[in-house]
Amino acid sequence: MVVGILALVSAAVFAGVAFYVSVAEHPARLCATDGAALQQWKPSYKRGAAIQAPLAIAGFLLGAMAFWQSGDWRWLAGALAMIANWPYTLIVIKPVNDRLLGIDPAQAGTESRALLERWGRLHAGRTALGAVATIAFLWALL
Repeated sequence: MVVGILALVSAAVFAGVAFYVSVAEHPARLCATDGAALQQWKPSYKRGAAIQAPLAIAGFLLGAMAFWQSGDWRWLAGALAMIANWPYTLIVIKPVNDRLLGIDPAQAGTESRALLERWGRLHAGRTALGAVATIAFLWALL
């Protein structure tokens, strides 16, 4: 099932990117000074969103198509995990994003540091949703 394989690839790439950010990029960013960490986060966030947002939609659509073709609930479960990244990001993470985007790196301090640390914990939820979708799609393929 080609659609299912593409759904799995989309979910795995999404999960891999999110995992990398959670375990490598963001912890490294937090080793910098407050201003440097915020200055690095801003363009990184925008580039990451440009990668992950379409992957979440693609994974959802492909998983939904695989469900429609097969009737197997595991495709639907994976598709829903992929699209759950959108409301999770818009409702839970976006308020933190907006606050971080509103701080000038020259004014960074304890508030921006705390927000960056919170952002890292919240981003782990995106990693988890991507992993759940990847597992569901892999299970459906097997």
